[in-house]
Amino acid sequence: MGKRSSSLWVVLLLLGLSLFGLAAIGQSIYSRLSYFWVLLLLGNWVWSKFSLRGLEIRRSSSIRRGAIGQVFEERYQVKNNLRLPKLWLEVKDGSKLPGSSGSRVYTLIGGRQVRSTLSRTRLVKRGVYQLGPTTVTSGDPFGFFQEQIQFPAQDSLWVFPMIVEIEHFPGPPGLLPGGEALHRRTHQITPNAAGIRQYLPGDSFNRIHWKSTARRNELMVKEFELDPLAEAWILVDGQRAVHNSLPYIQETDFERLLFRPKKQQDLAPDSEEYAATAAASITRYYLRRGRSVGLMVSSETGDLLAPDRGPRQLDKILEALALYKADGHTPFAGVVTDQCRHLPRGSTVVLITPSTHDDIPLVVDQLIRLGLRPVLIMINAASFGGAPGVEKMNELISSLGVPTVVLSNEDDIAQKLSFSWSHPGALSIAPERASEII
Repeated sequence: MGKRSSSLWVVLLLLGLSLFGLAAIGQSIYSRLSYFWVLLLLGNWVWSKFSLRGLEIRRSSSIRRGAIGQVFEERYQVKNNLRLPKLWLEVKDGSKLPGSSGSRVYTLIGGRQVRSTLSRTRLVKRGVYQLGPTTVTSGDPFGFFQEQIQFPAQDSLWVFPMIVEIEHFPGPPGLLPGGEALHRRTHQITPNAAGIRQYLPGDSFNRIHWKSTARRNELMVKEFELDPLAEAWILVDGQRAVHNSLPYIQETDFERLLFRPKKQQDLAPDSEEYAATAAASITRYYLRRGRSVGLMVSSETGDLLAPDRGPRQLDKILEALALYKADGHTPFAGVVTDQCRHLPRGSTVVLITPSTHDDIPLVVDQLIRLGLRPVLIMINAASFGGAPGVEKMNELISSLGVPTVVLSNEDDIAQKLSFSWSHPGALSIAPERASEII
């Protein structure tokens, strides 16, 4: 459906005055003016109807998965398949990707001509974003009439949380005590063979048990169980009431972004983003060391991923964290209490929360009594415009012999999380950093 500009009403007013002069005075100049305005309007109306005919818009990018802090590049290609030139085109990107810079105006696109431009957007918010729709507006040379056409979104972009490099972090103690080995089937190859079964499409050939295959005259593959190692759980607070954020102005000077030193300020001042970054970084740290990692988010959807190992588990957790939103209503302490009853003794439980409620120390004490090894990552809500009290909470938790770290706005997350684990229930750090962490 076309749009009408203000200049159209001016021409219609002039046409009305010309007709009024022709009726009142009857001179030939008014009739000529009337014909001129009518032909001008009619010609531009016909032009506008053909302004979007034969138009083709393509959006292409080299990646479909990115992380916060990266620059996402997308190429827009505008093709005119007709011989009639396009005097002007306004291309508007309808994507909800924050900071999207794909909208622009093209002029003088000749017949059978292709015009392309490159759009750059720095990723600052996690989520899944549709790359579109794309709305194109054009019209006649004078802008009297405008036509619009919308091209639906064809692709989507996953934005994962930022991952920082952690050098040291408290880890699970090692082998579980006798009688607590985990008898779980896994798609990975481990030293613990559990049995054999028939071959299914997709099974790896290195899992084929050739002796059983020869004996039964059909392909048989080995099944494995997880090693009886203590697992790690990442529990993230998703209660809406405890998360906060500060106003954020997105950087658009890409030359400055590309050549300036890497800074932690690339992360938006939002407690959700800091919690997701900490969770993703700790997950990768454990998985690189062959540990089994599970994830639980106390949001409205209540995402829960069973512990597993390998790159596939990292992808699952990153996808869950990309969709993580602090929209829950249940207090974090209640969710942790329900979940910890089902965890094996000896497991490390990493709690990530900005909450300073009095029930957090009680939950940590309960985890210790259940034979679990808690680690508390406290997001300083006051630095994001939230409630104070993280210092008192840090003091209470530390008195229980539990490792604690406080993450504040603009902190170097990699440095804050890179402390060493000396023995269960104790935290060993460099003396010059003691005042920062405790």
